[in-house]
Amino acid sequence: MKRIFGLLATGLLALSIAQPAFADTDRTFNDESIYDLLVDRFNNGLGTNDTEVNAQDPSKFNGGDFAGISNRLEHLIDMHFTMISVGPVFKTASYDGNEVLDYNEIEPHFGTTEEFIALIDEMHANDLKIMADFPLVGEVNDPAVQDELLKSAVQFVSDYELDGLRLTKIANADTEFLNNMIEAVKEANEGLYVITNEQSDAAFDSVPAEKQSAAIQESFVQVDPDTSSLDQFSNDDAGKLLQFDDLTGTRFTYKMVELRQFPPTRWKVATVAQFMLPGVPLVPYATEIAVNGKEAPESHPFFNFKTDMELQEWIGDLNTLRNDSDALRTGDFKFLHNEDGFVVFERSNEDEKWIIALNNTSEVQSLEVNPSELGEKKKLRGVLGQDLIKETKDNQYHVVLDRETAEIYLVEDDKGFNTPYLIASILVVVLFIGFLFLVIRKGKQSRVENAVNQEK
Repeated sequence: MKRIFGLLATGLLALSIAQPAFADTDRTFNDESIYDLLVDRFNNGLGTNDTEVNAQDPSKFNGGDFAGISNRLEHLIDMHFTMISVGPVFKTASYDGNEVLDYNEIEPHFGTTEEFIALIDEMHANDLKIMADFPLVGEVNDPAVQDELLKSAVQFVSDYELDGLRLTKIANADTEFLNNMIEAVKEANEGLYVITNEQSDAAFDSVPAEKQSAAIQESFVQVDPDTSSLDQFSNDDAGKLLQFDDLTGTRFTYKMVELRQFPPTRWKVATVAQFMLPGVPLVPYATEIAVNGKEAPESHPFFNFKTDMELQEWIGDLNTLRNDSDALRTGDFKFLHNEDGFVVFERSNEDEKWIIALNNTSEVQSLEVNPSELGEKKKLRGVLGQDLIKETKDNQYHVVLDRETAEIYLVEDDKGFNTPYLIASILVVVLFIGFLFLVIRKGKQSRVENAVNQEK
C-alpha cells in the first residue's frame, strides 16, 4: 500500500505540472541538475578490486567502485537528476582521485575500462548523463606539460562516451591554455559540456555561482536569518552552478549542527531554494542522508544506505518539478518579498507562472499578493503540501506559510473543480478503503482458522 500511495502521489505531482519533459535535442546545460559523487565513497560492488582497502580508515581507499554505482543506479534514478558526476577516475594515489598518477589508466580500485564503459552505457540507457573530473596536475605553465594534458584530455573524451568534463585544479592554468583544451575536447566529443569548479575567464559552459551559493547557505543554515544576500540573484545566474553543500569544504549539516539547528527542516527549505532559484543545482553525494563533516576525509564518509532516506524523495520531487517545467529551469525570475527569512519569488514564462514561498522563520508568515501580479480569477495550487489559494473578498491572494516550511505554487485559471486531481484523490480513498477491507477480511479468516485448529 505504501508503494501504491507513493505512485499516486507521483501521479498527482505530474498532473499538477501538466508539462511534457524536455527533449534531449532541446537541452542545454541550464536544464541539467547534477549529483556529485566520489567513486570510492559511494558503494562497493565487487570484492575483487579491494586490494589494500580499509573501510575503517577515512584517509584510505574504502572500496567503492563502478560496479557499486551500477548496483545503486535505481537510487540515483529515483532522485531524477539528469547528470551524475563521478569525480576523477584515473589511476591515483588518493581515494578522491585528485592525485593523478597516469591519465591513460583507470584506477584499479574503481574497476576496469570495460566496467567503466558498462556504467556509462547503463546510465545512458536510463536517460542519465555522466560527467567526470579532469584534475590538472603537474607544472601547468610548462608548454610540454600543457601539451601532454591536452592530449590526455582529448584521448579520454574520445575513448569514453562522456557527456561532461569538469576541469579542476585550474588555478595555475592560464586562460589561453584552458580555452585551447575546451576547444579540443569539444571537437573530439560533440555536445560535450565542459565546466569547472573554480572561477575562470575561460569559455567554460558553466562556473560556480559562489556568492549566490553562499547566500543560500547563510540564509537557511539557521532560523530567523538575514536573507538580504539573496537579493543578488538574477536571470543572469541561470547557467551557473548552484551548490551550498560542497565536497571540497565543510558540509552544510556540520554548520547547522554547530548552530544547534534541526537538519531535516533546514535541508528541506534550503533545497527548495536551490532547485527553484536561477542556477544549475549541483548536489553532493549523501546529501539525501544529511551527511556531516567539517573537512575531508571526514566529510567524505562511505555512503550508508541503511540511513533514513527522507530527503531522497524530497529531492526527487523537486527534480521532477524542475525537469518538467521550462519556467522553473530557465524562466524569468522576480522577487515578490524578501525580509528576515520570509522569501517569496516568481518564476515564469509565456506558458507558466510559479510562486515559490520559503518561510525560514520561527513564526507563521503571510503575504498579500495583488491580482495585478497574478491576474484575476486565478488560483495558486501548492504541489508540495497541496495548499490551495484563491482570491478573497478583499481582492487579494493570501500566501500563508507555517514556520520553517516551503511551498511551490502553480498559478492556474480558476475554473472550478480540477477533474484529474479529484479522480486521483477519490482513487486514494477507494484504495485505502479496499486495503482496510482486506485487512479486516484477513483478520476474520485468521480467527476462523484458529478456531478450527483449536477444535481439532
